[in-house]
Formats: sequence, structure tokens, C-alpha cells
Amino acid sequence: MCVINPGNPTGQVLKKECLEQVIKICWEENIMLMADEVYQTNIYSGEFVSIRKTLHELGEPYASEVELVSMHSCSKGLLGECGLRGGYFEAHNFSEKASEVLYKLKSINLCSNTIG
Repeated sequence: MCVINPGNPTGQVLKKECLEQVIKICWEENIMLMADEVYQTNIYSGEFVSIRKTLHELGEPYASEVELVSMHSCSKGLLGECGLRGGYFEAHNFSEKASEVLYKLKSINLCSNTIG
């Protein structure tokens, strides 16, 4: 399941209660959760709440069982908005095998990750 919070281009943010419900559904149905949170500095009203933080605050069994990919960027709202791009993701609660596959996929890219 993919959650884009805050939304783009509106800057709309999800409430913590909504994020908790999404996490619980993912746990119940054994669904991986992908959180695109790259626009967290582009908010017009409301308060941004990280789904990664919410996951850990929910405690067990969610904190150690829900697979989460949390994405962020240094080119959205910080610098390089209209040019240079950069970003990263964190994989939480992934098995060792899944982590190895991710590492392998990034290792076989056809393009370098440096400025051309």
C-alpha cells in the first residue's frame, strides 16, 4: 500500500489516527507499506506526522512486523527544487533475503548515481 503524505501539490496532510488505521490494515492483511513523505516541508496548513514515527509509537506487534519503505528527498522543499535531484529510502522490518535483493537491484543499475 502506498501513502503519499503530504499530498502533492496540495500539501494536504493525513491525521495520525488515519495513519494508525493504515498501519493496522497492513498488519492484518500482511501488506507492505510504502510511505512517500518527500513533501513534508511543503505544508500549507496542519501538522505533518511521519508514518514511520507512528509505526514505532503504535508498539508491538506493528513496530516489528509491518514492512515499511519510508522515502524522503533532499530536492523537495530543501534545495534543488528545479534541478538537481536526490533522495533516499529506509526499509524497516524487511527480511535478510529481501534486503539482499534490494541491494542486488541497486548494484546492477545501468546508470551511475553521480552527476553526468
